[in-house]
Amino acid sequence: MKMPEIATLSSKFQISIPKAIRTAQDWKAGLTFAFIPKGTGVLLVPVPQRDALKGIAKGAKASDYRDRADRL
Repeated sequence: MKMPEIATLSSKFQISIPKAIRTAQDWKAGLTFAFIPKGTGVLLVPVPQRDALKGIAKGAKASDYRDRADRL
């Protein structure tokens, strides 16, 4: 089993992401991340650029939209 990558929180509350992780995920400087609380940990997720979201809802029909009022 491979040893997990680790990082230390600095006194300025900064963490450097290990190079092996950055390389494997193809993360570059300036990328924005969202921190999502999960139990006792946090999920770190890159926020997609606006251009990357273009067209993901192609073919979606507004008439099939379920509102909160439709839930039981």
